[in-house]
Amino acid sequence: MDYTIANEKLTVSIRDLGAELCSIRSADGTEYLWQGDPAFWRGQSPNLFPYIGRLTDGKYTFAGETYEMKIHGIAKYLVFEAANQKEDSIDFILRSNEETKKQYPFDFVFTIRYALVEKKLQIEYLVQNLSGEPMFFGVGGHTGFNVPMEEGLSFEDYCVEFSKTAKPTKVVMTEDVHVSGVREDYPLEEGTKIPLHHDLFDHDAVVLENMDHTMTIRSASGKRAVRVSIPAFHYVGFWHAVKKEAPYVCIEPWSSLPSRSGVVEDFAQQGDLICLEGNATYRNPWTIEIL
Repeated sequence: MDYTIANEKLTVSIRDLGAELCSIRSADGTEYLWQGDPAFWRGQSPNLFPYIGRLTDGKYTFAGETYEMKIHGIAKYLVFEAANQKEDSIDFILRSNEETKKQYPFDFVFTIRYALVEKKLQIEYLVQNLSGEPMFFGVGGHTGFNVPMEEGLSFEDYCVEFSKTAKPTKVVMTEDVHVSGVREDYPLEEGTKIPLHHDLFDHDAVVLENMDHTMTIRSASGKRAVRVSIPAFHYVGFWHAVKKEAPYVCIEPWSSLPSRSGVVEDFAQQGDLICLEGNATYRNPWTIEIL
């Protein structure tokens, strides 16, 4: 089922399956969110929890037990409960149960809060640990934006532009998209820009760390743009379908990385996972702004 929130500037729709965004429209009717054409990618904006990316052999261990989990965790495959809906805001809630514990053995409540303020969509991830023991997880987004955003422009007319000069590091992945352990400098054009071209994603996502946390998809020849701010995330990925001329780009805020190549990770030992103490709450807000 889809739910809609709106104000004078934006109309946003979210489906309860995965609490996934399915439309971001401006007042003039322009659709900014990728619409899931299966020729390229059926997804639109999956939420990633409690793991980001791939696990080696689809497995991990915790407290001496082995568990299996698909790419990007469990949340994208489950129906959330819609709650607290107002004209311009809504919460989606996922609670642990016997089925989730078969893949992820923790007692939790995962809430995704969407709210509109002018031309900005505020998104907040809240994770509550319902047990007295620490829980380990990753959380992130995977939002696809239409590129180009207006007629007469091409994908290559656009860039991702950071708000200030940065010298990010690329997290190098293996061919099967696991962490290789290698880091490389990733120079930006003019110190701020990643020019978009389709072969940028021939080897899957470009994942950066040590980057500026505000970035804008824009064209010097166009009027429309989207700005994403991810102040509390350690990594950001950029992606579209591999080796295709796909008319979108994803911006992916990540709190942590996929598993190391050839390593079945122990969740208590994978150093970049969030460790949330017993009966505590984790919060991580980020925003999508239409310019």
